[in-house]
Amino acid sequence: MSLTPAVGPHDHSEGLPDAPVTLVEYGDYECPYCGEAYPELKAVQRLMGDRLRFVFRNFPLTEAHPHAAHAAAMAEAAAGIGKFWEMHDMLYEHQGALDDRSLTRYGTIVGLTMGQIEQALSGAHDEVLRRDFMSGLRSGVNGTPALFINGQRYDGSRDADSLVEVLRAVARDVA
Repeated sequence: MSLTPAVGPHDHSEGLPDAPVTLVEYGDYECPYCGEAYPELKAVQRLMGDRLRFVFRNFPLTEAHPHAAHAAAMAEAAAGIGKFWEMHDMLYEHQGALDDRSLTRYGTIVGLTMGQIEQALSGAHDEVLRRDFMSGLRSGVNGTPALFINGQRYDGSRDADSLVEVLRAVARDVA
C-alpha cells in the first residue's frame, strides 16, 4: 500500500524536508503497541539524524481506546502554539493517564490556555483528526502503529536496530 496523500505542509514533521528518508507513523496515543514503538522511533530518529524526516498522523481507534480522540485533539491544540512534538511526547510518556483531567494538566504544562483546552476537548480539531484518519484508511491502515517509508507501507520489525537498517538501505538507494 502507498501513503495517500503524500506528506505535505499540513503534516506534523521533525527533520529536514529534503531528508532522503521520510518515515510516517499513523498512531494512537492510547494504543499500547504505539506506546511500545514510541521509544524505538525516538531512537531511530537519533540514530538517523539529518537523513530522516519523521511524520506523525493521528489515527485514534476510539472504539478500543476511549481517550485516544481527546489526546489527539490536545496534540492538535498544542500544534496551534508550536508545541505539537512536546505534547506528542508527553502523551506517550504518560500513556497510562489520558483522562480529560490529565490532558488538561498536560495542556497547561505546554502553555495552552483553558479556553484552548476546552475547545480541543469539545471538538474544535475534529476535522483535522478526521482528515488524518481518512488518509490512513485510504492508505490501508487498519491498526496502529502503521509505518510508511518514503510512501510505501512497512510491516517489518519495529525495533530501532531493524528499522535503522532498513532506513539506511533506503537512504543509500535514494542517494
